[in-house]
Amino acid sequence: MALPKRRHSHGRTRRRRSHDALTTPSIAKCSECGEPKMPHRLCAGCGTYKGRTVFSMDEAELE
Repeated sequence: MALPKRRHSHGRTRRRRSHDALTTPSIAKCSECGEPKMPHRLCAGCGTYKGRTVFSMDEAELE
């Protein structure tokens, strides 16, 4: 197994780790009910996506 010959400097290590930071998830507002949701996802409040109803919440409650 290969081993590094020299240790990496602090600057080189930090440059490599510069892209490892976490970002907060973006939040969009549902156009139908106004509930916050993740973009490009189905709305959990009203069951719509891109203006059309994917499933109605009344049917989901019966199951």
